[in-house]
Amino acid sequence: MNALSRKKELEESRKEMTGLQQMQAFIDGGTPPPIAQTLEFDLFEISFGKAVFTGIPSEKHLNPLGTVHGGYAATLLDSALGCSIHTVLEPGERYTTVDLNIKYLRAMFPGMGKVTVTAEVVHKGRKIATAEGRLVGEDGKVYASGNTTCVIY
Repeated sequence: MNALSRKKELEESRKEMTGLQQMQAFIDGGTPPPIAQTLEFDLFEISFGKAVFTGIPSEKHLNPLGTVHGGYAATLLDSALGCSIHTVLEPGERYTTVDLNIKYLRAMFPGMGKVTVTAEVVHKGRKIATAEGRLVGEDGKVYASGNTTCVIY
C-alpha cells in the first residue's frame, strides 16, 4: 500500500471516529504536527472536554526584549483550547476557530522550566463551542490565560 492510499484510508476511518477517539489515536502513535515540532511542545494528556499541553520555553522563543515571545503562549493556548473542543466532537463533525483571546499575566524566560497549558470545554452546542485555559509554570504561577469560540460544522 502506498503512502497516498494509506492516507486516504486513515481519513476514511477518522470519519467514523469521535473527536476523542481521533485525539487518542494521535497520542497513541501519531506524528506531531509541524508547529509542535517547531516550537517544541507536546500534547501531554487528553480526555473528554480536556486537553493538556506542555513545553519548555527556551532561547529559540525569545523576542527582541529578551523575554519569551507572546506567540509561544498564544500557540500553546490555541492548541490546547482547540484540542479540548476536538474531544467533544461527534463522528463527522469538524470545527474552526472564530476567535481567540489571550491575557498575558507575566513574562516567561528561558530556563524557567516546563510550562503546562490545561484547557477545558465550557460549552458545546450544535453550532458553537467555547473553551478556556491557563498556562502555568512549574512555580505554580499563571503566566497567561485564554479562551476561544469555535464554530462546529
